Amino acid sequence: MFENLGERLTNAINKIKGYGKITEENISDIMREIRLALLEADVNYEVVKEFTNNVKEKALGEEVANSLKPSELFVKIVKDELVELLGGDKEDLYIDGKPSILMMVGLQGTGKTTSIGKLALLLRKKYNKKPLLVACDIYRPAAIDQLKQIGRELNIEVYSEDNNPVEISKNAINYAKENHYDYVLIDTAGRLQIDEELMQELSNINEEVHPNEILLVVDSMTGQSAVDVIKGFNEKLPLTGAILTKLDGDTKGGAALSIRHLTNIPIKYIGVSEKMDGLEEFYPERMANRILDMGDLMSMIEKAEDVIDQAEMEKTAKRMQNGKFDLEDFLSTMKQMKKLGPIENLIKMLPGANKYNLKDIKVDPKEMAHIEAIILSMTPKERRHPEILKASQKQRIAKGSGRTVTEVNTLLKRFEEMQKLMKQMKNGNFKMPF
Repeated sequence: MFENLGERLTNAINKIKGYGKITEENISDIMREIRLALLEADVNYEVVKEFTNNVKEKALGEEVANSLKPSELFVKIVKDELVELLGGDKEDLYIDGKPSILMMVGLQGTGKTTSIGKLALLLRKKYNKKPLLVACDIYRPAAIDQLKQIGRELNIEVYSEDNNPVEISKNAINYAKENHYDYVLIDTAGRLQIDEELMQELSNINEEVHPNEILLVVDSMTGQSAVDVIKGFNEKLPLTGAILTKLDGDTKGGAALSIRHLTNIPIKYIGVSEKMDGLEEFYPERMANRILDMGDLMSMIEKAEDVIDQAEMEKTAKRMQNGKFDLEDFLSTMKQMKKLGPIENLIKMLPGANKYNLKDIKVDPKEMAHIEAIILSMTPKERRHPEILKASQKQRIAKGSGRTVTEVNTLLKRFEEMQKLMKQMKNGNFKMPF
């Protein structure tokens, strides 16, 4: 999501760098391109109009006019306005109740039940909370079974009983208090569209249990109609935030850029993959950085901190610094990197990923698996000293890994080049190749 929008915006912004001064005449074409880029990304027309007016007014201000580098100030103005459009400051989830109560609402097919499982996992991993899932969708076939399956997969308890949703919610909270749960997440029923019967049921649950949070799950693929869905739910329920799902899909992104401005409901989480750890807290500034190709190193670092064995990586880093990096270390590093998910997703978080066409890089997971198989087919001694490998040993390794001798030789050659590079860096002889 946002790739096409980001490319269009950065191309428009880059044109300003050729101007020694920003004037109403030379900025008009750039503002037109920015306006078209936002409209094509399915951003609401009123939002686009206000955004471009604000940017233009500030770009023609006295501070920019008197600046030695007006282009840099223009980029800052666009970014600041984008951050404001996305919600300004990050909105945190309420987590201090005893227990905290969250009610998840939304239409059918938005990923509501999956999202509640993802959120429970995030609360346990990041905040060390003990969550309880509550099955209140008693109408959709297999909805309770789906939630129970998620609970088994995550080792999180699911509360269910043969009763109406209001009583189930009330009894679940009593159960949570008795069993010292920190968080109660109520999965409610959805419909294909907003109707009076559904809204009445959700209102009844809200009035009975008074949740600390009511999060609406919205499918980002629905575009501008997502705004209408939020407004419809918010008229009947005091929504505290939204979860935007399917941001990893081929969606234009206009919903994310319009929601906060038009509904005043903050986006609190975004779904970035179908996996159970594919839910991220929403940071407006980080999202603005991604859109404008400035990278999102903070999210990358946080992701690494969550999944990578710090002690193991520090040990490997020291061996790299000392020029002792071998294939055992390489294998260990590969295993750690796999925990971070597809490498191309990390590459997209680097500053300038669009500018240098890094976003188009594809890393075939099969190739990574082939490399791993080759290294695992070696003895520990061969991994530590690959230089001792003779033709007969390479044939054995190729056969054991199901690869060819050519692939074994290619891996060894690349690894040898990597070792040379590390030694140059250690000795201070490394020079940039440009």
